[in-house]
Amino acid sequence: MLTVIAEICVKPGRRNDVLAAIERLTPTVLEEEGCGSYQPLLDLKAQVPWKQHSPDSIFMLEHWDSLRHLEQHQQMPHMEAHRANIKDDVVDVKIFVLEAAK
Repeated sequence: MLTVIAEICVKPGRRNDVLAAIERLTPTVLEEEGCGSYQPLLDLKAQVPWKQHSPDSIFMLEHWDSLRHLEQHQQMPHMEAHRANIKDDVVDVKIFVLEAAK
């Protein structure tokens, strides 16, 4: 099983709109073959000196059975439509594909 952590950096003031688009998309993604989880996360407002702050980001935590499933997900028509829908609100996307340490 692969773990994906994606940071979606959005324009200031646009996070809630992008989050709403992700929430509408989530049920469809969860029905995809090989999808174990698909969860948006937000930066916790905590004032501690050791914590990174990303108030304009949405972090996606995803689990996929294989790289093939993840690649198929990226090519799904609903994902292409989603990316087109939010493209004017997104500044950058950083995607990390991780596997368990042996």
